[in-house]
Amino acid sequence: MSRMPDSPASPDPPAQPHLRRALGFRDLTLLYIAAALSVRWVATAAAAGPGTFVVWLTALAGFYIPMAASVMELSSRYPQEGGLYVWTREAFGDFSGFLSAWMYWMSNLPYFPSILYFGAGSILFAAGARGHALAASPTYFMTFAVAWLAIITIINILGLNAGKWLNNICSAGSWLSIVMLVALGAISALRFGPVTHFTAAGLIPRPSLKNAIFLSTIFFAFSGCETGSFMGDEIDNPRRTIPRALLTTGIVLAISYIAGTAALLVALPADRVSGVDGFMRGTEALCAHLGFPWILAAVMAVLLAMNAVGGAASYLSSTSRLPFVAGIHRYLPPVFGRIHPRFQTPWVAIAVYGFAGMVVAALGQAGTTVRGAYDALVSMSIVTTFLPFLFLFAAMARVQSRPAAADVRRVPGGRPVALILALIGFSSTAFTIVLSVIPADEEPNKPLAIAKVLVSTLVLILGGVIVFAIARYKRRGLPQASVPTA
Repeated sequence: MSRMPDSPASPDPPAQPHLRRALGFRDLTLLYIAAALSVRWVATAAAAGPGTFVVWLTALAGFYIPMAASVMELSSRYPQEGGLYVWTREAFGDFSGFLSAWMYWMSNLPYFPSILYFGAGSILFAAGARGHALAASPTYFMTFAVAWLAIITIINILGLNAGKWLNNICSAGSWLSIVMLVALGAISALRFGPVTHFTAAGLIPRPSLKNAIFLSTIFFAFSGCETGSFMGDEIDNPRRTIPRALLTTGIVLAISYIAGTAALLVALPADRVSGVDGFMRGTEALCAHLGFPWILAAVMAVLLAMNAVGGAASYLSSTSRLPFVAGIHRYLPPVFGRIHPRFQTPWVAIAVYGFAGMVVAALGQAGTTVRGAYDALVSMSIVTTFLPFLFLFAAMARVQSRPAAADVRRVPGGRPVALILALIGFSSTAFTIVLSVIPADEEPNKPLAIAKVLVSTLVLILGGVIVFAIARYKRRGLPQASVPTA
């Protein structure tokens, strides 16, 4: 771990088992794809019409490229385990580092059940009429989410060699579903011609508040490339592997999102692919339109479920490294920093984080409908998902005034380009946060909706401040040599 800027030097902590470098280029790329490529956004984009293509390109240039460039340089300057936590801590000190990590790992807790609810709903399409009977069953959705979180947690405790294969296999659910969709769209266009007529005027999004809010949603579709660096000590040659994986992932994301959106719009009207399960319903309608057998829709349903499981697995395995590093630095109980002597994994941090996700999945479903639970889980992480990115881009700008070692991968163009990209990323993120607070048109009580988002965000931040303050107070009573700083 890198040294804390506001603490004097002290002896290294006692020797402990080392983390195993199990992630190569292929594994890291597939982890990024599993985390970032979510087919849900394809249906969301297609429902907005042809103007989405410009929005995709705007999100790519305004968010993903600055994010990937920042992750590349920051992870090269500080390649240790912890990623965002280490970068922010090095740039602004312990408090900022802990708070950014706290918000990131807390915002992901409701993400796990929400993405798994999507997978649970998708797999029902493969069961036909029998599956539709479970579509409104809270017990089914909760059981699906909790069971998969338990499986993901256990596999990751057993070792990253096992956990990475779950990510690798499930990532196929992302790109294979897009490949199938594009093939179906191409066949439909050849047989019947395009349903949507593309014009130069139609490709330009109309300026409106609704479209601006939609833009912020699409920005979120490009997040996820920060996850791999949380496992810096478990990546083989991270300074070489991370940039290559980021470049490959960016190409895959851009092609997949744009081609998938185009395929849906060519084959179906925009209003046929709306809704949370719009991708699956669109695929089902497309298969029926082409006269293809039901089995193709069933295969797509399985792939979408794999995509959901892969998203949960990639975020749980990577984000659990944040409380692990915070445990090493004693801002969480030191037990979080333990490494299993046999499996060489931060097993306590993984187990606690996985269990917390299961609790959120169960509590989120209690006393509400399936759709109500899904909406609540998503809204719980609206703002806090983006706040850590402000720290990330600010850290990127801050470290430009510091010398870099000869083997550090700098952004092409050096300091001026790095500062411009950091500013673009910071501005895009701040813009997204503001728009995320604005309630949807169908929200009956807009002031209350805004208040709920702001209050829940403030409560979460206050919780992190209290935890940090308690930990800092306890650290004062420890001999300096017992407080790890490296």
